[in-house]
Amino acid sequence: MGGVTKSVDVAVPVRTAYNQWTQFEEFPRFMEGVQEVRQLDDRTTHWLTEIAGVKREFDARITEQLPDERVAWTSVGGTKQSGVVTFHRLDAEHTRVTAQMEYEPDGMLEKAGEKLHVVDRRIEGDLKRFKQFIESRGTETGAWRGEVNRPIP
Repeated sequence: MGGVTKSVDVAVPVRTAYNQWTQFEEFPRFMEGVQEVRQLDDRTTHWLTEIAGVKREFDARITEQLPDERVAWTSVGGTKQSGVVTFHRLDAEHTRVTAQMEYEPDGMLEKAGEKLHVVDRRIEGDLKRFKQFIESRGTETGAWRGEVNRPIP
């Protein structure tokens, strides 16, 4: 299983950065290869992606969501991946957004991509585009402030 951790500092308050990240249907505006994300309910999103000509469709379940702190998820069936995005207040107007992701490459193309750090560069690029998106707006497109508590093992 591969893994990646990347961060970006954004010039917006932690609440603004977090609120925007909860607007999953906006992800195609700054995530390369993400064609569509639909919010099915408070815990489930449906994804349509195309990366390097490979189309994928899968669901992801939010496993933990704490306002202004973190959003964690895991895939349901299909592509195996999980991760967490955390939000760290640097000061009143700056936030560090950190994305950690674990994934299982499927097939020779994805395994080669892992060795070439394609996913690392993709996550880094997505975070840079998120920074440009939220800083150019200065405010979020919406917000969901509900909580999803971590499951008890």
